[in-house]
Amino acid sequence: MLRRGAVPFVTTMHGRLDLPYLPLAAGGFKHAPLISISDSQRGPLSDFNWIATVYHGLPPDLLLPQTRPAKNYLAFLGRIAPEKGPDAAIRIARTVGLPLRIAAKIPRSESRYFKEHIRPFVDGSRVEFVGEVDDAAKADFLGNAAALLFPIDWPEPFGLVVIEAMACGTPVIAWRRGSIPEIIDHGVTGFIVENETEAVEAISTLDRLDRRNIRRVFEQRFTAQRMAQEYLHCFENLASRGDT
Repeated sequence: MLRRGAVPFVTTMHGRLDLPYLPLAAGGFKHAPLISISDSQRGPLSDFNWIATVYHGLPPDLLLPQTRPAKNYLAFLGRIAPEKGPDAAIRIARTVGLPLRIAAKIPRSESRYFKEHIRPFVDGSRVEFVGEVDDAAKADFLGNAAALLFPIDWPEPFGLVVIEAMACGTPVIAWRRGSIPEIIDHGVTGFIVENETEAVEAISTLDRLDRRNIRRVFEQRFTAQRMAQEYLHCFENLASRGDT
């Protein structure tokens, strides 16, 4: 028991929890209060002491929407790895006949994947690799894109680049994996799809989405202020209970 007013040690889990060693490694802490960054993230450790889900947030003025986006290319933002799907993004863009711009880091462990599956298609025109971009460049990179492609093939715990695109008013086309159904409002802030065929079809309906509304949803759901308030609420509840 804790004395009244004391706050127990609280941990936010940020990564994937389906790794085979985690149940054993974390088994001694099953009663410690945990915060998830999505409800989906909890699945592999569903019997642990989850006290809340707090979605990530961004400062509202960090990435501002483009008032007149170019809308002439598709964007991929993240890291180069098979589970992130940059090869799928290339195939989708080639199918619909739109240029693809890739802003990503290449982990050393994925250099072979990049050389074999990505670099052969980079021609500087239909597929452009721009490397890593900072926050100052993201507003232009995302805001001027017709959509962000997010063809992940892993249980994404959250997907920060998704809300970065939303902050820019840019719709997201993403695979139904992990937290995606919690983050994207299908038909409002983007489209949730099952495969490349559905992604191609979604691109043809992007004009149905209101980019100003996408930004409004971001401001309602994914600001840093909202995130901080939810954390404060969690801590206040724990302190008032006086136990774990």
